[in-house]
Amino acid sequence: MKQDHHKHIAIFASGKGSNAQAIIDHFKGHPSIKVALIVTNKKDAGVIQIAKENRIPFDIVSPAELNNEEELLDMLEIYDIDLIVLAGFLLLIPAFLVKAYSNKIINIHPALLPKHGGKGMYGKHVHTAVLKDKDTESGITIHYVNEHYDEGQYIAQFRCHVEPADTIETLSARIHQLEHEHYPQEIEKLLS
Repeated sequence: MKQDHHKHIAIFASGKGSNAQAIIDHFKGHPSIKVALIVTNKKDAGVIQIAKENRIPFDIVSPAELNNEEELLDMLEIYDIDLIVLAGFLLLIPAFLVKAYSNKIINIHPALLPKHGGKGMYGKHVHTAVLKDKDTESGITIHYVNEHYDEGQYIAQFRCHVEPADTIETLSARIHQLEHEHYPQEIEKLLS
């Protein structure tokens, strides 16, 4: 039973947590939306420190725990989760969760899908592929999650130019900028 009138977000993240931080910052003091839970699959993920610093409950799930339907759904129910936000979460979301949270799980991908998506296409792997293919633009895709990597219905795409002198690092920095700017805003639109 909800103790407050906020919409509750669970952020699933595997890494440093820069997108999680941007989302947390965006919703600090928000009148109707809050980050209620952080879920990670790595004991040493930077996102754990972010959760601690922001006094947000967190859980570390093994692949087995992620696929334990009863346990996972119970946890999400305890925190009254309205929307699951993937922010660099590298494990495939189990089918039962996609079904239980139909159109309530979203992901951000660091490229313009359908190009450069699928299993193994994350972070530097994506930027490497963009540069290798000599794409003139890249960007981000925010999309609903289904049972397959990066195949859910698109919510929004934001673009940036790929410069001839770009390196993985310079392109990655520009993509992160787009992510931090647009992901929190799109989440807010979905929950408003």
